[in-house]
Amino acid sequence: MNAALIVFLKEVRENLRDKRTVINTLVTGPLMGPLLFVVLINTLVSREIEKAEAPLKLPVIGAEHAPNLIQALKQQRVEIRPGPADAERAVREQDADVVLRIPPQYAESWNKGEPAQVDVVFDESQRDAQSAVRRVQAALDGYGQRTGALRLLARGLSPSVMKPVVVAERDQSTPQSRSGQMFGILPYFFILGALIGGMALAIDTTAGERERQSLEPLLATPVARGKILAGKLAATTAFSMTTVLLSMIAFAVAGHFLPTDKLGMELHLGLAFLARGLFVMLPLAALLAGLQTMVAAFAKSYREAQTWLGLLTFVPAIPTMLLTVLPFKPQTWMYAVPLMGQQIALTRFLRGEAVNFTALALCFACTTLAAVLVYLVTTRIYRSEKLAISA
Repeated sequence: MNAALIVFLKEVRENLRDKRTVINTLVTGPLMGPLLFVVLINTLVSREIEKAEAPLKLPVIGAEHAPNLIQALKQQRVEIRPGPADAERAVREQDADVVLRIPPQYAESWNKGEPAQVDVVFDESQRDAQSAVRRVQAALDGYGQRTGALRLLARGLSPSVMKPVVVAERDQSTPQSRSGQMFGILPYFFILGALIGGMALAIDTTAGERERQSLEPLLATPVARGKILAGKLAATTAFSMTTVLLSMIAFAVAGHFLPTDKLGMELHLGLAFLARGLFVMLPLAALLAGLQTMVAAFAKSYREAQTWLGLLTFVPAIPTMLLTVLPFKPQTWMYAVPLMGQQIALTRFLRGEAVNFTALALCFACTTLAAVLVYLVTTRIYRSEKLAISA
């Protein structure tokens, strides 16, 4: 039997014996993300829908100056409350989400047919108050448009003269593509799963065996160290891909428990998504396995390797932050960049968009080339006699 295959089976069998590692890698990791995601999204959506359907409690200062406006707001399911003495302070201290202030000169301007000003006091940085602010602004805008139309009719003019251009919106998005706005973070979970899935095995097969003094006898055997490394990397990659697969399946199941219909979205992670997602993730899992093994080879203990590899978990966040902060149209060359290529491809798969064969081939080939280069560098490290010396 091939030496690399023997090492592969040995590492897989030994890792499966460690129940704690198996549970953390293949159970807790893939399931915790989808579970938290479902709970968070359902809580967020339910809260926003409840706030949108409930009457809006609006503190108003100077309500006596605009009785018609107050009546119109009540028809929009707005409960008028007495306003605070200091509107700005009440908003800053979050005693009120939004405060409407009607100045005394409102009635005079209204009677003259002039624009009558009202103040909407709010704090843009308070995310919890944004829905209330939007409801107040929409109600005021609607009242202003209706009043303006009545004034034009009273003067024998058609309200259409105020709209010389009619904009007909043609939204080209689909429920699947709109889901990319809310679920665009899923590719990060898959890439992070590939990193975490093989971390324990990468540490154990190098720093762990070195600490247990079992690496020296293995490297002393008349087997090429490149084959030993190949078997270890294959085992690490296998666990990484298993974690990715379980994460994708978990999110596919979790999609049925998300209120996507209420949001006008659709999250569909079918067999096509799984097949294409695993295809682009396979070389990345091999690349991450090589990087983890290479870093762990420099560690003298299991704990030290955990510290260094823990820093690698921040690497997958880089393309996610770039694509979030700097949204841009994907270019073909971007698929050649490891991590970024996978992030873009998975995001487009998630949106239900087609990715041409050239981009997929470029993503797979370039990441595979990077994995081979890391393998060659790690092989040189394995040939060093310092690696076989237990600390």
